Amino acid sequence: MSGDLTLKAKIIRKIVAEVNGSKMYNERFMANNFSKSVIDDDFNYPEHLVPERISMDNFEMEKLMWKDSKSRWAVLHLHGGGYVGAFRKSYKQMAGLYSEVGKGATVLSVDYRVAPEHVFPAALEDALEAYEWLLDDGFSSDQIVVAGDSAGGGLAMALCHTLKSHWLPRPAGIVAMSPWTDLTLSGSSYKDNYEIDPVFGNDRSELIYNNPYVGDADPRDPRISPMYGDFYGFPPMLIQVGTDEMLYSDSEIVAAKARQAGVRVRFTKYKGMFHVFQMAGTLMEESSRAWAEVKKFFEEI
Repeated sequence: MSGDLTLKAKIIRKIVAEVNGSKMYNERFMANNFSKSVIDDDFNYPEHLVPERISMDNFEMEKLMWKDSKSRWAVLHLHGGGYVGAFRKSYKQMAGLYSEVGKGATVLSVDYRVAPEHVFPAALEDALEAYEWLLDDGFSSDQIVVAGDSAGGGLAMALCHTLKSHWLPRPAGIVAMSPWTDLTLSGSSYKDNYEIDPVFGNDRSELIYNNPYVGDADPRDPRISPMYGDFYGFPPMLIQVGTDEMLYSDSEIVAAKARQAGVRVRFTKYKGMFHVFQMAGTLMEESSRAWAEVKKFFEEI
């Protein structure tokens, strides 16, 4: 576990808490922006990164390539947003970071369908189709890392449960940042961290407590809540989480279950950090350290 928070981290954490504590801001954000995709919006990537929009039957993707890269690795990038939030510009920034720490890896970001219009298994179907697209594009399964944050981290594990149940080749690894792996909210951190979580705390939001993605399905289905699945045969996993998250238990329990199943797991707890603090990129030492850890994980696998 990392040490005390840096000054920048304290400031950013306070800003995050104040913004998320503003009901007026959140109501306006949810009503006007949250479900609207921006995958086709212009974004100023560094010159060496070239995006390509790919249209599938039911969803869109963005393929990000590094000019003159000789890397044969690909990152399947599954964004967060509680299964109701669409692709945001912040995820384009994360895609760029995945390519950078992957030393020129191709990054395929999936703008999968979201609830309430599209309930389970829509997001999972799109993730599977994107994975198969990468295989058809010339990448072998052992050249693909599936990476996701929040709901995207859970979706990465749900995808692997699906691949395993269908006897399909699994990826080389999984990167899960603050993954949401239990939509039944059974972990103790949902109570223990309720008052200190700067993102979800002190608010019984429907996003967490009555998420529409589940629909009429069983929330204990491992394809919805991967925590309830069998992790035997899973690829190596890097799981990062902040200690102050309500979703902390989701990471802790999965890491323990996966290790018991013989999976190589690197589970890192960042003291005092909030949900998906890695979005801060290089703005603070803690998030920089998290991305450096992702780079090391890529190198190890």
